[in-house]
Amino acid sequence: MKLIRIVAPPLAANCYLIIDEKRAIIDVGGDPEFIIRAIRKYMDPKELEYVFLTHSHYDHASAAGFFKGIAKIAIHEDELNLMKMQSFASVFGLRFKPFDPDIVLKGGEKFELGETVLEVIHTPGHSPGSVCFYEPNKKWLFSGDTVFAYGSFGRYDLPGGNALELLKSLEMLSKLDVENLYPGHEDVVEGNARESILESLRIAKMFI
Repeated sequence: MKLIRIVAPPLAANCYLIIDEKRAIIDVGGDPEFIIRAIRKYMDPKELEYVFLTHSHYDHASAAGFFKGIAKIAIHEDELNLMKMQSFASVFGLRFKPFDPDIVLKGGEKFELGETVLEVIHTPGHSPGSVCFYEPNKKWLFSGDTVFAYGSFGRYDLPGGNALELLKSLEMLSKLDVENLYPGHEDVVEGNARESILESLRIAKMFI
């Protein structure tokens, strides 16, 4: 099993390529040519089985539609309406290619990729259908834009954002046993990452 972080334009979103018995990527950024070139360094993009989206914001998901017919695209059901609003990505010179997801998530699903098992956790707040993916054996959390390293957390002032929901999501995540945190932007935390989530919760309570 191999985990590869790819930092994708336009806003330096972290995308995570998982090469296991089944191959998957968590988030794909906004530039399809870039992400396909990046994946090709490690494998044939046609071998991808899943594209897992933490949420529908253009900097994480604009390239997803270009994988339709190659991999199964998974996104939470509460994100579908917001996804239709992502046409504003064109302001940034991006193409948000519309797509119908192959898998509509509700939260609680498990995807077995081989050594890697991803559990879907619905974490609204940054957006209605934001999700995190938790690997319980390795104690990894792929957190999208819900929680970041070193006490930072996702914005809640964008369309569909909700401060109280975000706070509840942070409280839920703080109860998980997390060793490594793989967020949607900025630094990865490898080792004792739960402390970073607890710090994010502490700071969030000061503002929300």
